[in-house]
Amino acid sequence: MELVLQQRQQLNLIMTSELRQAIELLQYSTYELYQYIKEQELENPLIELEEQKNEPLYEKKTSDTSKSISPSKLTLEVITSNELGMRNKLSQQAMFLFKDVQDQKLVQYIIHHIDDNGYLYFNENESFVYGKFDEAEIDRGIQLLQHVGPTGIGARGLKECLLLQITNDFPEEKLAECLIQNYLDLLANRKWDDIAALMNISLTKVKDIYDFILTLNPKPCSCIADFSTQYLNPDIIVEVKKTGISFYLNDSYLPTIHFNNEYTSLINNKDETSKYISKQYNNYQWLLSSIEQRRETILKIVKVIINKQENFFRDGLISLKPLTLKEVSEEIEMHESTVSRATMNKVIQTPKGTFNLRMFFTSKLETADGNSISQTRVKALLETFIAKENKFKPFSDQKIADYFNNEKGITISRRTISKYREELKIPSSSRRKEIKV
Repeated sequence: MELVLQQRQQLNLIMTSELRQAIELLQYSTYELYQYIKEQELENPLIELEEQKNEPLYEKKTSDTSKSISPSKLTLEVITSNELGMRNKLSQQAMFLFKDVQDQKLVQYIIHHIDDNGYLYFNENESFVYGKFDEAEIDRGIQLLQHVGPTGIGARGLKECLLLQITNDFPEEKLAECLIQNYLDLLANRKWDDIAALMNISLTKVKDIYDFILTLNPKPCSCIADFSTQYLNPDIIVEVKKTGISFYLNDSYLPTIHFNNEYTSLINNKDETSKYISKQYNNYQWLLSSIEQRRETILKIVKVIINKQENFFRDGLISLKPLTLKEVSEEIEMHESTVSRATMNKVIQTPKGTFNLRMFFTSKLETADGNSISQTRVKALLETFIAKENKFKPFSDQKIADYFNNEKGITISRRTISKYREELKIPSSSRRKEIKV
């Protein structure tokens, strides 16, 4: 083997720490940027911050923290309202109501092992978490718990939850108890004829039982979950006025960054301190320029979005047009990856609601006339179409796809209809079918 020394010229892109930090800065929400600036003040002695009197504009939402965030996947800045949880209140009531020490321990154990809906939860092996209590004691504890909390609390499943409510509050509803005990799966799948035949009752009676069951609470203790007041801290605010559409960044609460003049004299010294101060001065300048560059980039992107989606800001989701990151990047003459990063984790408040900024980038479906329509608009049309259908004979996904293709001129498959329906949390046609009597 011959060893040969060769010289080769090669071009590589090296990502400096400053470039990496600038990319991260672009991705920050305004609230995250605020926190980052505060961190820089602690790390860099040349940075002095002047806090603003302006408070960030919030959109208040009261929500159960056990529920998932909306489909638009908004970034939420959450401020929690700490109140005495319902679980603690139940514990106090149990201590007051039950004098027997063993009963207190049993009920307290169940209270602290129920989930946010009030169910006694499962462990990884799909068995109940009984601990030192056997199943008979747990059964007794659940019955005791009905005197403390909402009826149905502590149930080990939906069937037991509903049966507890009937047994304790509606003992005369024997047919409903029979239906839940034996035919709950048929009820869930709306097999009305099968239920009527098996129970030997009319469809009218099945409907009466069904209407009664709807009055029961499948999640009797959703109030156990701690509530919080959620505040959307929008990064961009859009307003529609008679003169047109205007927008601005909700960043007036960001602190003003000043240079600490006490260190000016140390910059020109030829020692280690001078090197350190010079480095921190470069970091100070980089921070200022990066924040301004982030601001200008976001403003350019939002301006394009408003121009492209003007009808949305006036008419709502039904008027949302197809728009891609590439289209915006070409419009503002920036790389597509820059647009992608700048739109991450950003919330925009509009007269039609508050959304994740990425919501405006929606892919398209083709129409018969050669034009295109956004997926978001198709979903809105699908939701409206299903809402108006005959509930006694709901449309299948295939029939809905045929309608969109033939009547609306929108090229769409049955599989896509099914996908959109599931994303909208709309049940299948068999589960939308109501009783016809």
